[in-house]
Amino acid sequence: MPPALCLRPAKRHTTAMRDDPLYEPITVEQFLGIDFGSDRKFELVDGMIRMMSGGTPAHARVSTNILIYLGQRLRGSGCRAYNSDTGVRLSDESMRCPDVTVFCGNPAAAEREKQRVFDDPVVIFEVLSAATAKVDEGAKLDEYRALPSVDTIVFVDPENELTRVVQRLGPTSWRDDPFAQPHDVALPSFKLTISHIEIFARD
Repeated sequence: MPPALCLRPAKRHTTAMRDDPLYEPITVEQFLGIDFGSDRKFELVDGMIRMMSGGTPAHARVSTNILIYLGQRLRGSGCRAYNSDTGVRLSDESMRCPDVTVFCGNPAAAEREKQRVFDDPVVIFEVLSAATAKVDEGAKLDEYRALPSVDTIVFVDPENELTRVVQRLGPTSWRDDPFAQPHDVALPSFKLTISHIEIFARD
């Protein structure tokens, strides 16, 4: 079985690695060829390997709620929702691992399932935590918006039970709705709306 690659990032000091003249950045292809030999998960940022750690029960609950909802409603559509085990290729040297990502073009076809990363996500969900919110809503948002396939990016705050929805209006224009009250999330690419109750359900 291929090594697990993606999960929620822990705090890591990578500046020293970047400045080390002996450290050579690696490509996504090289990264995917590494057998890490453990149940730890990793992602690749600017050619540097970052070890990941697990999230909280609330993080897992919300991520699972979203994944189950989308999995049921996208069946037969040619699109499929994946958890953080599936990576998103951002460049030759970067691969991120969103909590939930929807890919289309029949990603479950036998030939497509041989891929361990995709470069054409349509919808991305990131479930926030205090440790990751700054990166998720900063660097990752910029990276995701640079992908031409992306239509909607949703940031979910499990602690306050709020969402922020960033949706494409045109090739380079976006609408950014940081909701301060409970709000359903519309996914126009699939003509779906996932309700606030579904996202934060506790049973």
